[in-house]
Amino acid sequence: MINQRETMKKDTKEKLRGGEGSVRFTYLADCEQEKNIRMLAELELLPGDSIGYHRHDNETEYFVILSGSGEVNDNGAVKQVKPGDTIITGNGASHSIKNTGSAPLVFHAIIVTY
Repeated sequence: MINQRETMKKDTKEKLRGGEGSVRFTYLADCEQEKNIRMLAELELLPGDSIGYHRHDNETEYFVILSGSGEVNDNGAVKQVKPGDTIITGNGASHSIKNTGSAPLVFHAIIVTY
């Protein structure tokens, strides 16, 4: 199966998980058809936009930073992220992410369930 970019579902969510601004989603796969994958998407945060702090139980979320820069609260430790970085959050850990740069922060988000 090949999912072509122009046919992928897109969505925008406001104040996601209590964050600021909007998060733009491009869904890379229909995860209802996939075992153990709850989400596979490309997310975009404009400068100042964020996803609020939230916990992951019985699943692991991976953020793979593609472009831009930001700040992640990784289970209480605040760290800067840049292209090539991967954030891994699971087993009851929590995280948030904010675009602190001047360009869009783009990353892949993959949620694997147990």
